[in-house]
Amino acid sequence: MFGQIAAANSLSDVYAMGGKPITVMNIVGFPISILDKSILADILAGASDKVIESGATLVGGHSIDDQEPKFGLSVTGTIHPDKIRANVGAKPGDKLILTKPIGVGILTTAIKKELLDEETLNEVMDTMATLNKDAAEAMERYQVNACTDVTGFGLLGHTREIAEGSNVGITIDYNKVPLLPRTKELADQNIIPGGTKKNHKWLAECIDYSDHIAGVDQMILCDAVTSGGLLIALPEEEAEQLHRDLLERNVSSSIIGTVTEEKPGRITVI
Repeated sequence: MFGQIAAANSLSDVYAMGGKPITVMNIVGFPISILDKSILADILAGASDKVIESGATLVGGHSIDDQEPKFGLSVTGTIHPDKIRANVGAKPGDKLILTKPIGVGILTTAIKKELLDEETLNEVMDTMATLNKDAAEAMERYQVNACTDVTGFGLLGHTREIAEGSNVGITIDYNKVPLLPRTKELADQNIIPGGTKKNHKWLAECIDYSDHIAGVDQMILCDAVTSGGLLIALPEEEAEQLHRDLLERNVSSSIIGTVTEEKPGRITVI
């Protein structure tokens, strides 16, 4: 699972730009004299499964003897130059679609504290290991004005990138944002990673929270994600159709916000 999640996370940048992964190289750091070699073999096998699923080809890799296991992929992809999806370009009136639930950072912190049941554990791992391939392929036929994947800066951090880069305001409806099971429960118990708290502090000056958005809900929206979904901005009429298209492909999809002319560079959470 470690290998699958690392591969899905690495491949995601190409999908976020609307591209097709072509080749990958493994990047490995592993304490070969401390941990059993079978662990490394399992990591590489998991990554290989995801690379095959993506349609890309593994062409080699680099490894070093390191005291802490590290693994990722260097990915090369292709895209038509007229179809590149950037994280800027959103226009007033656009709707925002999110393709994976959030809460990954909170739940993985709970894993370290041995607080997750097996069902929830499997769900969060499967979410992280899911490729953004189907989502990227679905949006090919639509007029996508901006797209990014949601990772370490959290949902609001990556929303801020779109707002600032596009010189627009963005309104997020908290009740429309999908959460992984038990996210709220665990956040209420202060099971919140350090990265999430740093995100919340970093974003404080550019986000206006409605009075009913409690501090714990703010943390959830800032939660640091590993291998999250795509955040897609496109015209309202196309957003509804893409939303249906994604659901038909069994891809999680929620329309969570609107792009506005007001408050350029700022986010409003209602």
